[in-house]
Amino acid sequence: MISGQKCSGIWFRNTPPTAGSGNSEAMNAADEVVGLGRERAGDGGVAIVERDAEWSYRELDERVNQYGNAMLSAGVNTENRVLFLLDDSAQLVAAYLAAIRIGAVSVAFNLRASSKDLKYVIEESRAVLLFVEQDLLPLYEEIQDSLEQAPRVIVNGPAGGYDASLESVTDGHSTHLVSHDMSKDDMALWIYSSGTTGRPKAIVHLHHDVIDADRHLTTNLGIQPGDRLFCTSKIFFAYALGNVLLGGLRAGATLILNRGWPDAEHVARVVADKRPDVFFTVPTFYKNLIASGVSKDPAFGNLRCCVSAGEALPSCLLEQWRETTGHEIYEGLGSSETIYLVIANRPGACRPGWSGRLQPWVEARLVDEAERIVDEPNTPGMLWIRTDSVCDRYWNRQQLSRETFVDGWYRTGDVMSFDEDGWWRHHGRQDSMLKISGQWVSPVEIEERVLTAGNVVEAAVVGKTNEDGLTRATLFVVPATRPTDEDEYRNQLLAHLRADLAVYKCPRNICLLDELPRTDTGKLKRFVLRQWME
Repeated sequence: MISGQKCSGIWFRNTPPTAGSGNSEAMNAADEVVGLGRERAGDGGVAIVERDAEWSYRELDERVNQYGNAMLSAGVNTENRVLFLLDDSAQLVAAYLAAIRIGAVSVAFNLRASSKDLKYVIEESRAVLLFVEQDLLPLYEEIQDSLEQAPRVIVNGPAGGYDASLESVTDGHSTHLVSHDMSKDDMALWIYSSGTTGRPKAIVHLHHDVIDADRHLTTNLGIQPGDRLFCTSKIFFAYALGNVLLGGLRAGATLILNRGWPDAEHVARVVADKRPDVFFTVPTFYKNLIASGVSKDPAFGNLRCCVSAGEALPSCLLEQWRETTGHEIYEGLGSSETIYLVIANRPGACRPGWSGRLQPWVEARLVDEAERIVDEPNTPGMLWIRTDSVCDRYWNRQQLSRETFVDGWYRTGDVMSFDEDGWWRHHGRQDSMLKISGQWVSPVEIEERVLTAGNVVEAAVVGKTNEDGLTRATLFVVPATRPTDEDEYRNQLLAHLRADLAVYKCPRNICLLDELPRTDTGKLKRFVLRQWME
């Protein structure tokens, strides 16, 4: 059976929206998250687990109120932006929700950003308050004197010459606070996404966007109050923000938070020590856990559920994980613009190599280059999405917003197809698809085939237009062991590809690398590979 009804190429949700999802005139997203979580888990339910501490839902809710009162006393007003350059912690979660509770706008920013990007974001957002890690203060101090209007600064550490420390800023402030009544269509939070190139852009989400935060977790993954969730991505990424901070708390679950940039060994220690039930990470990190050998730790076998998003999950990687841990990986597709997964695999409905099925509360359609509906199964098209959590717009990007959000639809830029049973396959980003010999070629298809060859760790395919105007595919590959005869290695790879792929899909050039260029989230920087080809 196909999930949802199909009509003129549009896949309609087969369940009505949740009661109250954007229908009430007054609401506050913080109450919909921590307030509902407290109700579901109870005052004593554990909301957050850190290295040496636990916070109950009552404690978290009260700390949200204290931070909110501190912000009000500092002069933070409705829709003022509050910028966070903090590592994952209970304090970050409390302060983030506090800004939303008083009607301000929370903005968590990349901990690995440059000073140039930080200056740009402070000035574009007009942030009135900055929460910053002490070890990131030099980044701020580089640009402080050049700011037209500097924010007040709260430091996680000794305040020094700044306004306050993170620990002391709530001193003397009440644990009681009445949430500011907001319209469902008021701004609640921004997610800054730089993609794989270009300056950061702010994705504007509204208060009603949190209503769907827990639906995939509770409906598909069976998450209940008390279940422990751990995501290797930091909270400033939409993947962790949606599944952990917003979705996890709304479900009454327990969030496992971890300071520091994750590596395989550190994550293995967290899994062994804190014993999460549900594990969220990206394909690159699953690969690292396997390659390092730590995935053999029995703690990974004790997980109940493993989720992947951010990039397509190669079937061979899923098989390796299954052999090592005994678990499936439930792949899904989402974005900063939707916050949550819109297409996903789930327990009882998992197909390797496919992004999954459409979430019942999401509408989707495929269009061709002329924006005509694609309604034939197994025919690639550009994915458009419509769901309640799609962002309102890009801040200060009017033209891009008009091009991306059309009549309630979000043009994702993903090329996908569906089959007769409603399973969706990801073929790559629209700007990464190749047209070779007059036919569209998916880099993902070639890359997955390369990964099944011997002595290959990573692979990426990009196109190059020659002087004759024709596009040819170039393969960048990272060998597990550097071959002594590179020409022979290339010939063996080509023979492996030609055994399964049409001739026009086989790359003309093969370049060997020590590693592929990636973003902080593990996404491939294809534009860098194209630059290397010039």
